[in-house]
Amino acid sequence: MRNMGNVRKTFESELEELKGKLLRMVDLAERQLGDSMSALQTQNLTLANAVKQNDAEINALDDEINQKVIQLITQQQPVATDLRKIIVALKISTDMERIGDLAVNIAKSTLHIGDEPLIKPIVDIPKMGDAVRVMLRKAFDAYDLEDIDLAFELAKEDDAIDEAYGRLIRELMGYMHRNPDYVNQITQLAFISRHLERVGDHVTNMAENIIFMVKGKTLNLNE
Repeated sequence: MRNMGNVRKTFESELEELKGKLLRMVDLAERQLGDSMSALQTQNLTLANAVKQNDAEINALDDEINQKVIQLITQQQPVATDLRKIIVALKISTDMERIGDLAVNIAKSTLHIGDEPLIKPIVDIPKMGDAVRVMLRKAFDAYDLEDIDLAFELAKEDDAIDEAYGRLIRELMGYMHRNPDYVNQITQLAFISRHLERVGDHVTNMAENIIFMVKGKTLNLNE
């Protein structure tokens, strides 16, 4: 019994290490999204390039988590809830890596716009960026606390992101018709809006996986 207790303590310690790596990924992805928004608003091309370069750290953490998951499954042979916790950590890591890629895509669009005078002050897109960053932090809290009520809330917040995306696209298309000289910039702003909408989708994926982790049931929160 003492040996089993030691094994359990080791497993729980390994899970906490895995959770720590996920938290670091969340911190980095949140920072990357914030920097990509700042770079856009201020047309800071140096910062946009830094976002591209810093993506390597998120990718490295994703690789570390993949290796850790393989190690845990091989050595601990977890079942039921313990196995779900490990698998969900892997899935969340994948979503975080893709969110990092989306922050890079935003930075690339900022570089495509360059120092061209902005067609209008960039206000609504950063608001959307702030909203998905808050969602991201809530998603980790839901994972950490195993809080399915918070996970369900994220689906509602993603609906608001979808609505904001629709409004932005309609507004940008109107600008395109009236300002044909700004087609490149407007197109890039539309891409950025789409990237933020996709971040919301990945956070919703995380929420679905958290519910699966706690309840053992697969739900589609986008329905």
